[in-house]
Amino acid sequence: MKRARLIAYYLPQFHPIPENDAVWGKGFTEWTNVAKAKPLFKGHYQPRIPADLGFYDLRLPEIREQQAEMAYEAGVEGFCYWHYWLGNGKMLLQRPFEEVLSSGKPNFPFCLCWANHSWTTKTWTNVKGAPKQQMIAEQTYPGVEDYIAHFNYCLPAFRDSRYITVDGKPLFGIFDPFLFPDMKRFIETWRGLAKDNGLPGIYFYAITPSAWTLRYNEEGKVVRCMPNTNSSADVYHNILQFGFDGLNSNGQRRAEMLYTNKYVDMAQKVMGKLLPFLSGQRFEYRKVVKNMFAPEDDWENIFPTVYPQWDRSPRQGKTDSIYVNSKPEYFRQHLSEAVDMVSKKEPEHRIIFLKSWNEWAEGNYVEPDLRFGHGYLDAIKEVLKEK
Repeated sequence: MKRARLIAYYLPQFHPIPENDAVWGKGFTEWTNVAKAKPLFKGHYQPRIPADLGFYDLRLPEIREQQAEMAYEAGVEGFCYWHYWLGNGKMLLQRPFEEVLSSGKPNFPFCLCWANHSWTTKTWTNVKGAPKQQMIAEQTYPGVEDYIAHFNYCLPAFRDSRYITVDGKPLFGIFDPFLFPDMKRFIETWRGLAKDNGLPGIYFYAITPSAWTLRYNEEGKVVRCMPNTNSSADVYHNILQFGFDGLNSNGQRRAEMLYTNKYVDMAQKVMGKLLPFLSGQRFEYRKVVKNMFAPEDDWENIFPTVYPQWDRSPRQGKTDSIYVNSKPEYFRQHLSEAVDMVSKKEPEHRIIFLKSWNEWAEGNYVEPDLRFGHGYLDAIKEVLKEK
C-alpha cells in the first residue's frame, strides 16, 4: 500500500486554440512565455527548458503516454485535469482530455477539477504588447439546465474505469468556491443526477487557501476578513457548509504570511497592486514551505497541497512572488512532511495534491528540465516508496 495518494494537477494548455490565437497571435501556448523568460536577478533560474519531453504539443498521444509513464514510475496516483466549462456549453482546452477519454489511452488514472474562472489577458501580462486586461472567455453560471448539461458532458468520464474515486465516488473539484453564486444548488443537482445514472454519488471538494481574507456570511454573501494563520478551522467549516465532502487546502498564502509577517505581507500585496512597477517578494523555498500546512490539514477530509517550485515571472514579470533555491532534496522533505500529516487518516483519504505536474509558466512542475533532470520525480518515488 502506498504511503499516500498523490494526485497531480495537470494543465492541458500546451496546444494552440482559436481563443488564444485571436488575442496573442497564431500558435500561442504557455511555451511562448516559458521559452523567452529572462533572469530578473543574479542567480534567478530562468529560462526553464524542458528535457525529455521537449516543448511538447498535447495533441500528440505519444506525449500523453510518456507523461503517464513518468508519473506512474514516480508513484503519482493520477492526473487531475483542469476542466474549463464556461457555461452554455462553452469550453476551453478540452481536446487533450477528450482524446484521453475516447481513446482509452494512456491507461492512467484521472479526475477533473473545474477551473471556474474567466479567461482573461491578465494571466499573461508579461506578453509583449498585452492589453491591460481583456476578456477572452467569461465564466458564467446560467442555472440548473446548464448544470445538467455540464453533468452529462462529464458522465462518460465518471463511468470510466480510470476515474479516481474517494469512498467509491468520482472525485470532482471546484477551483474557486467564492466565485460560485449557486453552489448548494449545483452540488444538489449533480448528486441527484449521479443517483439517477447509477453512480454512488460525487465526491465534491473545493480548493481553498488555509489562511484567507474571504468568508461567506450568514446571508451567503462574500465578505472580507482578517486571515488567521494560527487555525484554519473557521475557513474550512465555512466552505464545507455548502455540501462539499472535502477540501484541498492550499497553504501558499499562509506560508508567505508566516515567512515575513502577516501585516507586512498584506501591505506588500496592496502596494504591489497600487504600484505595479515594484518587484514581487522573494521567498527562500526551504523556509517558506515549512509553513505550508495548517494544524487542521490532518482532518480526515482535508487534502493538503505540496509545491515543488514557484516562479510565475514568465507570465507576470517581476510583479509576483518567486520561491528561490528550490531543489529536489528540499521538495523531498516537503513532501515527506505532507505524507506524515496524512498518515493517520483512512487509506482512501490519504490524499495529497501536487501543484503541479506541468505548470511551466508558474515554475511549478515536476517534469524533467535541463537543470534538475528527473530529480523531482525521483524525490516523489523515494518518499512514496519508503517503508
